[in-house]
Amino acid sequence: QVQLVESGGGLVQPGGSLRLSCATSGMTRSFYRMGWHRQAPGKQRELVAQITRSGYADYEDFVKGRFTISRDGAENTIYLEMNNLKPEDTAVYYCDAGYSPLQTNFWGQGTQVTVSA
Repeated sequence: QVQLVESGGGLVQPGGSLRLSCATSGMTRSFYRMGWHRQAPGKQRELVAQITRSGYADYEDFVKGRFTISRDGAENTIYLEMNNLKPEDTAVYYCDAGYSPLQTNFWGQGTQVTVSA
């Protein structure tokens, strides 16, 4: 049974940093892509960043220059380094994984990120 488990969320002041991790287990084959999404209260879930098996990363405009996604292929773990955090970054952050470019096969349970003074 495949599982994705996020960690690293918490409370941080504006301008601060956090590093999220998403560890996988139970895999029988590697994922083509993995990504981070977020959902703020009252809003739809939105893509933040994603990375392919080959290491190609793609970001939404609202995090470019502030967030960095990376992947440890050997451990099938992805990370999201978040810098210069803003109150509008407050959300539950979810990781997902898919076997093809436009596919999500699995979701994690989410980790809360709160940016507040």
